[in-house]
Amino acid sequence: MKNTTVIIFALLLVVGAGVLFYVKSTGNSAPAEKLEKKDNLNNNKTMSIVTLHTNKGDIEIELFVDRTPNTVANFTKLAGEGFYNGVKFHRVIPGFMIQGGDPLTKDDSKVALWGTGGPGYSFADEITPENKNDIGTISMANAGPNTNGSQFFINTAANNFLDGKHTVFGRVVSGMETVSAIENIPTGEADRPLNPVVINTVTIK
Repeated sequence: MKNTTVIIFALLLVVGAGVLFYVKSTGNSAPAEKLEKKDNLNNNKTMSIVTLHTNKGDIEIELFVDRTPNTVANFTKLAGEGFYNGVKFHRVIPGFMIQGGDPLTKDDSKVALWGTGGPGYSFADEITPENKNDIGTISMANAGPNTNGSQFFINTAANNFLDGKHTVFGRVVSGMETVSAIENIPTGEADRPLNPVVINTVTIK
């Protein structure tokens, strides 16, 4: 009888230990999995935000780092160097887009050349399947395939006929009211604003 009692007691200890081990194991593994997923999300966050501080208000833009890494790198490099400080939006067409980024627009005596300037080099397009010139997106202006430099435009309409021709590298996330205000200012010859619209500075997050 004593032997039977001892055996039963031993079995209960083994079963109890097994249950305890299972509970502890499953209790620890679930939170670890959640933490791992959370860490992966943070590691994949490669988004950049730039803000164009203009004399008409701020325009905050999310840059598509993963889709267009070279274009974003060029834009943020120029912005970080102060290249865009003082540059004007030199071409404004309501229901189409607003265009800027030409360093020649800093000099009013060169108005006849506005729209032809750049950083002194060009680079290739980055046209992806997601490349859509939708309202509020920002794209590179060019003179043909693979002639990107510093000039860009913000779409104020769904200009999807441009999808295969111009690299879309970001979208406005705040400040579309500023874009609309610029879009609707009076213009003269060559769609130039009668009152200058100036990018004072650009900040990068």
